[in-house]
Amino acid sequence: MKGLTAIAGLEVGHFTDARRPTGCTVVIAREGAVAGVDVRGSSPGTRETALLDPVNAIDRVHAVVLAGGSAFGLDAAGGVMRWLDEHGIGAAIGPTLRVPIVPAAILFDLWVGDASIRPDAASGYAACEAATAGAIVEGNVGAGAGASVGKLFGIERAMRGGLGTASVAVAGVTVAALVAVNAIGDVIDPASGSVVAGARTADGSGFADTMTALRRGEIPAHLAVGAATTIAVVATDAVLTKAEATKVAQMAHDGLARSINPVHTMGDGDVVFALATGASGRTAQATLVGALAADVLAEAVLRAVRAATGLHGDGLPDLPAAADFSALAASPPDKNRDTP
Repeated sequence: MKGLTAIAGLEVGHFTDARRPTGCTVVIAREGAVAGVDVRGSSPGTRETALLDPVNAIDRVHAVVLAGGSAFGLDAAGGVMRWLDEHGIGAAIGPTLRVPIVPAAILFDLWVGDASIRPDAASGYAACEAATAGAIVEGNVGAGAGASVGKLFGIERAMRGGLGTASVAVAGVTVAALVAVNAIGDVIDPASGSVVAGARTADGSGFADTMTALRRGEIPAHLAVGAATTIAVVATDAVLTKAEATKVAQMAHDGLARSINPVHTMGDGDVVFALATGASGRTAQATLVGALAADVLAEAVLRAVRAATGLHGDGLPDLPAAADFSALAASPPDKNRDTP
């Protein structure tokens, strides 16, 4: 699946630093893309999001950066700026000057390995060098390299997160999503309601099912603030205004709500950017694009954790992947079925 690069005019590149692991992912729009953003989590780390308010002047961006490394990872956007500048990509300011517009968002992965290793400007530049309009590698790459999920009861009971992408084409318009999943909550399959990856039981052998545990009164002794975050880009080749792109970003958060529970917590800085390249030449209602964006974003979340691999090793937390727990992710029994 091409995922986000199914949108004409977009390229995606990863930089993965295997020493920790951590990394960053860049989405490049060489011709610019109309953009909006919606921030729902209470611990966000962002750059240039105020510029995307529909009342403000600039309506096009030239790249979006998703990065690990907590606030340190915002440095990656500087490297993306340099790469775009070298390639003559940016907003025209006068006859010769171009200024690249590069919003960014980060997630917290500093408790995975050596916290002094985090994405920087060189990482962002390298991600641009690797960018392609072809198929996107998923799993523990780029911004999803150090991601984890199911952390409400502590990192020692968590599982591996990751990066995923998905797309759909309807009536001549394509809508796609790319997401780095690093949530405090569990990842849920909306079709079955079953946990795909998330908090494990105290002995690590199965899923705790965070919401079921909370309803039983199993309350964590300590809730970490700012220790998670899911960050995403949704995009379309339809023609949208800046206000419409902002609405699409808002609606796309419903995809996170369907596939992550709990979501938008005090410890998550969940951010969704929306891009519209207009490459199809077709106008589309923001309501329809937003509905599809939520749908493909939920799909991308599932793809992210299903493509992840377990993390083990000296100085690293023990984080199994969804693939290691696949037998436990079966649909729950039908509660309405008669039992013998």
